[in-house]
Amino acid sequence: MTNSVDRPTSSRGQRRREQLVDAGMELLAEVGWPGVTTRSVAERANANLGLIHYYWGGLPALKTAIARRAGEHVFDPVTEELSRTTTVEEAHAKLIELLSTPHDGRTARLTVELIAGAAREPLLGEVLREALAETRDQLRLWIKKVHPEAPDGSETVLIALLDGMLLHRMLDPDLDNGEAISALSQFLPGRPSGADSSAGA
Repeated sequence: MTNSVDRPTSSRGQRRREQLVDAGMELLAEVGWPGVTTRSVAERANANLGLIHYYWGGLPALKTAIARRAGEHVFDPVTEELSRTTTVEEAHAKLIELLSTPHDGRTARLTVELIAGAAREPLLGEVLREALAETRDQLRLWIKKVHPEAPDGSETVLIALLDGMLLHRMLDPDLDNGEAISALSQFLPGRPSGADSSAGA
C-alpha cells in the first residue's frame, strides 16, 4: 500500500512525480520512446514500480507527462530568450545568435522523439499540438510587441525556421550554415534597413 506521504497531493508525492517524469525524459533523450517503459522509468528514478500506476494509472498517461516536459525543454528556452528583446534590432540579433549556436544534441533528440511519438500515438500528438499552439501564442504576442506591422502568421514561420535549421544541423553536424543564416536574415520580419546580413556567418 502506498504511504500517505506519497499521495499525489502531498509535497513528497509531487517530488516523486517530478523525479519519475525527469527520469522518463532522460530515457527519451537517450533511447527514444521504445525505451520508455514503466519498469525502465521506475528503475531510473529508483522508485517503486507501483507508483507509476498510482500516479498515472499506467504508461500512456506517464508518457503524456513526459512529452509535456520534453516540449517545455524544447520550446520554452527559445521563447524566453526572444521575450527578453524589446526592439527589432535586438530581436534580429537574438535570432541570428540562436541560429548560429551549435545545437544541443539532447534537445535535438527530444525534438525528433516528440515528432515521432506524435505521428504514432494520438495522445502524444495532442500534447505536441498543445505545446506548439502555446509557443505560437507566446511568439505572436512578442512579435506584435517588437514589430507591430509584422504580418499574421509570422510566429509559425519563425518556429519552422528554427526547427528547420536544427534539423539540418542535426543531420549534418559539419554543415557551415553561415551563408544560410546570412540569406535567411534578409527575410526576417521587420529586418532593419541597412542591417548587416553577414551577422552570425
